[in-house]
Amino acid sequence: MNRETRDSLSPVERSYLHETFRYVGGGLALTAIAARGLFTSGVAYRIMLANPWVVMGVGLAGSIGTMMGAMYTSPDNSVLKHAFWLGFQACQAATLSPLFFAFSPALMSRAALYTVGAVGSLSYIGATAKNNTYLYLGGPLLAGLTVVVLTSFAPMVLPLGVRSLAVMENVSLYGGLAVFSGLVLYDTQKILHNARLVEAGYIPRDAVKESISLELDFINLFIKILQLLAGNQNRK
Repeated sequence: MNRETRDSLSPVERSYLHETFRYVGGGLALTAIAARGLFTSGVAYRIMLANPWVVMGVGLAGSIGTMMGAMYTSPDNSVLKHAFWLGFQACQAATLSPLFFAFSPALMSRAALYTVGAVGSLSYIGATAKNNTYLYLGGPLLAGLTVVVLTSFAPMVLPLGVRSLAVMENVSLYGGLAVFSGLVLYDTQKILHNARLVEAGYIPRDAVKESISLELDFINLFIKILQLLAGNQNRK
């Protein structure tokens, strides 16, 4: 089926998208390096030994707090905004560091490579599609994300049988792949939409804020792909 595309991005759209992806790439690199450092230093091991509910609560509070700070601190206050942004990367690193205990470096590298390819392809589709083609997906994706989150936490709080647990895991895995792939399309087009608002003078230029959503899309898609690869490997 033919896909409606646009001729090209305007200079403002192109520069805003490139700046946003530089922050995404930089944030992911910092998160990966910090997560590896926490693993090799033994901090990740101590995190795993702690009360999981306390770790989850502290990690969630830290992630949300630093994320909100990075997103809503004025771009004029560059130092504070980037301090929150670095704090957000640290919280993501602490959350992801236990993955090094569960998965081999080779498997994680494959998952990262596949995620880069998927996000790059989806972002290209979003960037070259007609204006606002995928912005209508915001509501359905939010509903899908809610379902994925609930099915991810259900096994921790509900007494489920083996069959029900398998269904929940499949919904969380494959539903998550679909939802986070859709979010890449949506967030890419939202960045371009906001670039046009920046050009018109309606909102300030804020690539840090724009990058947070795409970075979270990447991380969550990476985790789902990693789980899928690990499941396929275990079945062989």
